[in-house]
Amino acid sequence: MIRTTAYPRAALIGNPSDGYYGKTIAFVFKNFSAQVELEESAQLRIIPCQRDRMEFNSAAELAEEIREFGYYGGVRLVKAAIKAFYDYAALKGHTLHSKNFTLRYSTDIPHRLGLAGSSAIVTAVMKSLMQFYSVDISKPLLANLILSVEKDELKIGAGLQDRVAQVYGQPVYMDFDKVIMDSQGYGDYIPFSKELLPPVYLAYRENLSEGSEVTHNDLAVRYSKGDAAVLHAVEQWKALTTAVWNKLQKGEKEIAELINHNFDIRNATIKVSAGNKQLIEVARGAGVSAKFTGSGGAIIGTYNNDEMYNRLVEEMKQIGAVVIKPDIA
Repeated sequence: MIRTTAYPRAALIGNPSDGYYGKTIAFVFKNFSAQVELEESAQLRIIPCQRDRMEFNSAAELAEEIREFGYYGGVRLVKAAIKAFYDYAALKGHTLHSKNFTLRYSTDIPHRLGLAGSSAIVTAVMKSLMQFYSVDISKPLLANLILSVEKDELKIGAGLQDRVAQVYGQPVYMDFDKVIMDSQGYGDYIPFSKELLPPVYLAYRENLSEGSEVTHNDLAVRYSKGDAAVLHAVEQWKALTTAVWNKLQKGEKEIAELINHNFDIRNATIKVSAGNKQLIEVARGAGVSAKFTGSGGAIIGTYNNDEMYNRLVEEMKQIGAVVIKPDIA
Protein backbone atom coordinates (compact mmCIF):
# COMPACT_ATOMS: atom_id res chain seq x y z
CA MET A 1 0.00 0.00 0.00
CA ILE A 2 1.36 3.38 -1.04
CA ARG A 3 0.08 6.35 0.95
CA THR A 4 0.80 9.94 -0.01
CA THR A 5 -0.30 13.30 1.35
CA ALA A 6 -0.41 16.88 0.10
CA TYR A 7 -1.40 20.00 1.99
CA PRO A 8 -3.31 23.19 1.19
CA ARG A 9 -1.41 26.29 0.17
CA ALA A 10 -1.57 29.82 1.57
CA ALA A 11 -0.07 32.67 -0.44
CA LEU A 12 1.60 35.18 1.85
CA ILE A 13 2.42 37.85 -0.72
CA GLY A 14 2.53 38.47 -4.47
CA ASN A 15 -0.46 36.49 -5.66
CA PRO A 16 -1.95 36.32 -8.23
CA SER A 17 1.16 37.40 -10.15
CA ASP A 18 2.55 33.85 -10.43
CA GLY A 19 0.65 33.26 -13.66
CA TYR A 20 2.09 36.42 -15.19
CA TYR A 21 5.86 36.14 -14.69
CA GLY A 22 5.58 37.60 -11.21
CA LYS A 23 6.94 36.77 -7.76
CA THR A 24 5.27 35.20 -4.73
CA ILE A 25 5.93 33.74 -1.30
CA ALA A 26 3.72 30.88 -0.15
CA PHE A 27 3.64 27.94 2.25
CA VAL A 28 1.61 24.81 2.89
CA PHE A 29 -0.02 24.00 6.22
CA LYS A 30 -1.02 20.73 7.86
CA ASN A 31 -4.38 21.62 9.41
CA PHE A 32 -6.02 19.93 6.39
CA SER A 33 -4.79 17.49 3.76
CA ALA A 34 -5.51 15.50 0.62
CA GLN A 35 -4.55 11.83 0.88
CA VAL A 36 -4.16 9.05 -1.64
CA GLU A 37 -3.92 5.30 -1.13
CA LEU A 38 -2.71 3.18 -4.05
CA GLU A 39 -2.28 -0.58 -4.18
CA GLU A 40 -1.73 -3.14 -6.93
CA SER A 41 -4.87 -4.74 -8.37
CA ALA A 42 -6.02 -6.75 -11.39
CA GLN A 43 -7.62 -3.75 -13.07
CA LEU A 44 -7.02 -0.02 -12.86
CA ARG A 45 -9.72 1.33 -10.56
CA ILE A 46 -10.44 4.79 -9.17
CA ILE A 47 -12.63 4.80 -6.08
CA PRO A 48 -14.64 8.02 -5.67
CA CYS A 49 -14.82 9.83 -2.36
CA GLN A 50 -17.81 11.53 -0.76
CA ARG A 51 -17.55 14.55 -3.05
CA ASP A 52 -18.16 12.33 -6.08
CA ARG A 53 -21.25 10.54 -4.83
CA MET A 54 -24.20 9.85 -7.13
CA GLU A 55 -26.85 8.96 -4.55
CA PHE A 56 -28.75 11.53 -2.48
CA ASN A 57 -31.61 11.52 -0.01
CA SER A 58 -33.42 14.33 -1.81
CA ALA A 59 -33.20 16.96 -4.53
CA ALA A 60 -32.52 19.53 -1.79
CA GLU A 61 -29.48 17.55 -0.64
CA LEU A 62 -28.17 17.30 -4.22
CA ALA A 63 -28.65 21.05 -4.71
CA GLU A 64 -26.82 21.86 -1.47
CA GLU A 65 -23.89 19.64 -2.44
CA ILE A 66 -23.61 21.35 -5.82
CA ARG A 67 -23.64 24.77 -4.12
CA GLU A 68 -20.78 23.63 -1.87
CA PHE A 69 -18.64 21.56 -4.22
CA GLY A 70 -19.77 22.52 -7.72
CA TYR A 71 -20.73 20.06 -10.42
CA TYR A 72 -17.40 18.30 -10.50
CA GLY A 73 -15.77 16.28 -7.76
CA GLY A 74 -12.23 14.98 -7.60
CA VAL A 75 -12.39 11.99 -9.94
CA ARG A 76 -11.73 14.16 -13.00
CA LEU A 77 -8.59 15.46 -11.26
CA VAL A 78 -7.42 11.92 -10.54
CA LYS A 79 -8.08 10.74 -14.10
CA ALA A 80 -6.36 13.78 -15.59
CA ALA A 81 -3.35 13.31 -13.29
CA ILE A 82 -2.95 9.66 -14.33
CA LYS A 83 -3.16 10.60 -18.02
CA ALA A 84 -0.67 13.45 -17.64
CA PHE A 85 1.75 11.19 -15.77
CA TYR A 86 1.44 8.49 -18.44
CA ASP A 87 2.05 11.00 -21.25
CA TYR A 88 5.02 12.50 -19.39
CA ALA A 89 6.60 9.08 -18.87
CA ALA A 90 6.21 8.25 -22.57
CA LEU A 91 7.67 11.61 -23.60
CA LYS A 92 10.69 11.15 -21.32
CA GLY A 93 11.29 7.56 -22.38
CA HIS A 94 10.32 5.90 -19.09
CA THR A 95 9.15 2.32 -19.52
CA LEU A 96 6.25 1.78 -17.15
CA HIS A 97 5.53 -1.74 -15.90
CA SER A 98 2.17 -3.26 -16.82
CA LYS A 99 0.81 -3.75 -13.31
CA ASN A 100 -2.52 -2.11 -12.51
CA PHE A 101 -3.65 -0.38 -9.34
CA THR A 102 -6.61 0.72 -7.31
CA LEU A 103 -6.48 4.34 -6.21
CA ARG A 104 -8.66 5.98 -3.60
CA TYR A 105 -8.44 9.54 -2.41
CA SER A 106 -9.86 11.66 0.37
CA THR A 107 -9.63 15.32 1.32
CA ASP A 108 -10.82 17.60 4.08
CA ILE A 109 -9.42 20.80 2.55
CA PRO A 110 -12.16 23.45 2.47
CA HIS A 111 -13.39 23.43 -1.10
CA ARG A 112 -13.14 26.27 -3.65
CA LEU A 113 -11.84 28.81 -1.16
CA GLY A 114 -8.47 29.63 -2.70
CA LEU A 115 -6.50 27.07 -0.66
CA ALA A 116 -5.34 24.97 -3.64
CA GLY A 117 -7.41 21.95 -2.66
CA SER A 118 -7.62 20.68 -6.25
CA SER A 119 -3.88 20.82 -6.83
CA ALA A 120 -3.35 19.08 -3.48
CA ILE A 121 -5.33 16.11 -4.80
CA VAL A 122 -3.30 16.11 -8.02
CA THR A 123 -0.03 16.42 -6.08
CA ALA A 124 -0.87 13.45 -3.85
CA VAL A 125 -1.82 11.38 -6.92
CA MET A 126 1.43 12.26 -8.71
CA LYS A 127 3.51 11.33 -5.67
CA SER A 128 1.79 7.95 -5.45
CA LEU A 129 2.30 7.25 -9.17
CA MET A 130 5.99 8.15 -8.92
CA GLN A 131 6.36 5.56 -6.17
CA PHE A 132 4.30 2.88 -7.92
CA TYR A 133 6.20 3.18 -11.19
CA SER A 134 9.59 4.10 -9.64
CA VAL A 135 9.83 7.28 -11.69
CA ASP A 136 11.78 10.19 -10.22
CA ILE A 137 10.80 13.72 -11.24
CA SER A 138 12.66 16.77 -9.93
CA LYS A 139 10.63 19.19 -7.84
CA PRO A 140 10.57 22.08 -10.35
CA LEU A 141 9.51 19.77 -13.19
CA LEU A 142 6.97 18.00 -10.98
CA ALA A 143 5.34 21.36 -10.23
CA ASN A 144 5.12 22.01 -13.98
CA LEU A 145 3.54 18.61 -14.55
CA ILE A 146 0.98 19.11 -11.79
CA LEU A 147 0.02 22.49 -13.25
CA SER A 148 -0.45 20.91 -16.68
CA VAL A 149 -3.12 18.59 -15.25
CA GLU A 150 -5.48 21.46 -14.55
CA LYS A 151 -4.31 24.00 -17.12
CA ASP A 152 -3.83 21.73 -20.14
CA GLU A 153 -5.90 18.62 -19.48
CA LEU A 154 -8.90 20.29 -17.79
CA LYS A 155 -8.55 23.85 -19.13
CA ILE A 156 -8.76 25.37 -15.64
CA GLY A 157 -6.98 28.69 -15.21
CA ALA A 158 -4.18 28.36 -12.66
CA GLY A 159 -0.60 29.37 -11.84
CA LEU A 160 2.55 27.61 -10.67
CA GLN A 161 2.66 28.98 -7.13
CA ASP A 162 0.34 26.38 -5.57
CA ARG A 163 2.15 23.42 -7.08
CA VAL A 164 5.62 24.70 -6.18
CA ALA A 165 4.66 25.17 -2.52
CA GLN A 166 2.98 21.75 -2.39
CA VAL A 167 5.90 19.95 -4.03
CA TYR A 168 8.53 21.57 -1.81
CA GLY A 169 6.40 21.18 1.31
CA GLN A 170 7.73 24.26 3.08
CA PRO A 171 7.72 28.05 2.67
CA VAL A 172 9.11 29.06 -0.72
CA TYR A 173 10.13 32.33 -2.35
CA MET A 174 9.34 32.08 -6.07
CA ASP A 175 10.54 34.22 -8.94
CA PHE A 176 8.76 33.53 -12.24
CA ASP A 177 10.65 36.11 -14.29
CA LYS A 178 10.09 35.52 -18.01
CA VAL A 179 13.79 35.34 -18.84
CA ILE A 180 14.31 32.71 -16.14
CA MET A 181 11.20 30.76 -17.17
CA ASP A 182 12.17 30.78 -20.84
CA SER A 183 15.75 29.72 -20.17
CA GLN A 184 15.16 26.81 -17.79
CA GLY A 185 11.45 26.02 -18.08
CA TYR A 186 10.63 26.96 -14.49
CA GLY A 187 11.26 29.75 -12.01
CA ASP A 188 13.84 30.30 -9.31
CA TYR A 189 12.56 28.69 -6.11
CA ILE A 190 14.15 29.27 -2.72
CA PRO A 191 12.72 27.19 0.15
CA PHE A 192 13.24 28.64 3.62
CA SER A 193 12.50 27.98 7.27
CA LYS A 194 9.08 28.82 8.68
CA GLU A 195 10.92 30.43 11.60
CA LEU A 196 11.49 33.46 9.39
CA LEU A 197 7.74 34.12 9.19
CA PRO A 198 5.79 36.34 11.57
CA PRO A 199 2.69 34.95 13.36
CA VAL A 200 0.01 34.41 10.70
CA TYR A 201 -3.65 33.46 10.76
CA LEU A 202 -6.07 32.10 8.17
CA ALA A 203 -9.78 32.85 8.07
CA TYR A 204 -12.38 31.49 5.69
CA ARG A 205 -16.10 31.41 5.09
CA GLU A 206 -17.43 28.39 3.25
CA ASN A 207 -20.43 30.16 1.72
CA LEU A 208 -17.97 32.19 -0.38
CA SER A 209 -16.95 29.08 -2.31
CA GLU A 210 -16.07 29.83 -5.93
CA GLY A 211 -13.85 28.16 -8.52
CA SER A 212 -10.45 29.82 -8.98
CA GLU A 213 -11.00 29.87 -12.74
CA VAL A 214 -13.56 32.66 -12.26
CA THR A 215 -10.73 35.01 -11.29
CA HIS A 216 -7.88 33.49 -13.29
CA ASN A 217 -9.64 33.24 -16.64
CA ASP A 218 -10.71 36.89 -16.64
CA LEU A 219 -7.28 38.06 -15.48
CA ALA A 220 -5.54 35.96 -18.13
CA VAL A 221 -7.64 37.48 -20.90
CA ARG A 222 -6.94 41.00 -19.70
CA TYR A 223 -3.22 40.26 -19.35
CA SER A 224 -3.01 38.81 -22.85
CA LYS A 225 -4.62 41.96 -24.24
CA GLY A 226 -2.06 44.14 -22.51
CA ASP A 227 -4.51 45.69 -20.06
CA ALA A 228 -2.49 48.52 -18.48
CA ALA A 229 -4.13 48.12 -15.06
CA VAL A 230 -3.28 44.42 -14.92
CA LEU A 231 0.30 44.91 -16.12
CA HIS A 232 0.83 47.63 -13.51
CA ALA A 233 -0.69 45.46 -10.78
CA VAL A 234 1.66 42.58 -11.61
CA GLU A 235 4.68 44.88 -11.30
CA GLN A 236 3.40 46.14 -7.95
CA TRP A 237 2.85 42.60 -6.64
CA LYS A 238 6.38 41.69 -7.71
CA ALA A 239 7.79 44.69 -5.86
CA LEU A 240 5.84 43.79 -2.72
CA THR A 241 7.19 40.24 -2.82
CA THR A 242 10.75 41.50 -3.16
CA ALA A 243 10.22 43.85 -0.22
CA VAL A 244 8.82 41.10 2.01
CA TRP A 245 11.57 38.67 1.00
CA ASN A 246 14.26 41.23 1.83
CA LYS A 247 12.68 41.86 5.24
CA LEU A 248 12.39 38.17 6.09
CA GLN A 249 16.00 37.52 5.16
CA LYS A 250 17.05 40.26 7.57
CA GLY A 251 14.95 38.78 10.36
CA GLU A 252 12.38 41.59 10.12
CA LYS A 253 8.79 40.41 10.59
CA GLU A 254 6.76 43.61 10.34
CA ILE A 255 5.11 43.11 6.96
CA ALA A 256 1.50 44.03 7.76
CA GLU A 257 1.37 47.12 5.52
CA LEU A 258 2.80 45.19 2.59
CA ILE A 259 0.20 42.44 3.01
CA ASN A 260 -2.61 45.01 3.14
CA HIS A 261 -1.29 46.72 0.03
CA ASN A 262 -1.33 43.38 -1.83
CA PHE A 263 -5.12 43.23 -1.41
CA ASP A 264 -5.62 46.93 -2.10
CA ILE A 265 -3.96 46.51 -5.50
CA ARG A 266 -6.17 43.53 -6.22
CA ASN A 267 -9.30 45.37 -5.16
CA ALA A 268 -8.45 48.22 -7.54
CA THR A 269 -7.79 45.84 -10.43
CA ILE A 270 -10.16 42.88 -10.09
CA LYS A 271 -13.83 42.79 -9.12
CA VAL A 272 -14.15 41.57 -5.52
CA SER A 273 -17.49 40.34 -4.19
CA ALA A 274 -19.18 42.00 -1.22
CA GLY A 275 -18.74 38.88 0.92
CA ASN A 276 -15.02 38.74 0.25
CA LYS A 277 -14.61 42.44 0.96
CA GLN A 278 -16.40 41.91 4.26
CA LEU A 279 -13.83 39.28 5.27
CA ILE A 280 -11.05 41.79 4.68
CA GLU A 281 -12.85 44.67 6.38
CA VAL A 282 -13.73 42.68 9.51
CA ALA A 283 -10.16 41.38 9.80
CA ARG A 284 -8.64 44.84 9.46
CA GLY A 285 -11.21 46.17 11.92
CA ALA A 286 -9.81 43.70 14.46
CA GLY A 287 -6.35 45.20 13.93
CA VAL A 288 -4.74 42.48 11.80
CA SER A 289 -3.47 42.68 8.23
CA ALA A 290 -5.45 40.87 5.55
CA LYS A 291 -5.30 39.70 1.95
CA PHE A 292 -6.62 36.71 0.01
CA THR A 293 -4.77 33.41 0.28
CA GLY A 294 -5.80 32.65 -3.28
CA SER A 295 -8.80 33.49 -5.43
CA GLY A 296 -11.16 34.39 -2.60
CA GLY A 297 -13.16 32.90 0.24
CA ALA A 298 -10.15 32.69 2.55
CA ILE A 299 -7.79 35.37 3.81
CA ILE A 300 -4.37 35.47 5.42
CA GLY A 301 -2.63 38.06 7.50
CA THR A 302 -0.33 38.79 10.41
CA TYR A 303 -1.15 39.58 14.03
CA ASN A 304 0.93 40.93 16.91
CA ASN A 305 -0.25 38.98 19.96
CA ASP A 306 -2.86 36.58 21.30
CA GLU A 307 -5.13 39.42 22.34
CA MET A 308 -5.33 40.61 18.75
CA TYR A 309 -5.83 37.05 17.49
CA ASN A 310 -8.65 36.38 19.98
CA ARG A 311 -10.34 39.63 18.99
CA LEU A 312 -10.16 38.51 15.36
CA VAL A 313 -11.75 35.15 16.22
CA GLU A 314 -14.67 36.85 17.96
CA GLU A 315 -15.22 39.36 15.17
CA MET A 316 -15.13 36.66 12.51
CA LYS A 317 -17.70 34.57 14.39
CA GLN A 318 -20.17 37.39 13.85
CA ILE A 319 -20.05 36.86 10.08
CA GLY A 320 -19.84 33.06 10.15
CA ALA A 321 -16.12 32.82 9.41
CA VAL A 322 -13.61 30.38 10.88
CA VAL A 323 -10.15 31.46 12.04
CA ILE A 324 -7.18 29.11 12.46
CA LYS A 325 -3.47 29.30 13.20
CA PRO A 326 -1.88 27.41 10.31
CA ASP A 327 0.44 24.54 11.23
CA ILE A 328 3.05 25.49 8.66
CA ALA A 329 4.93 22.57 7.15
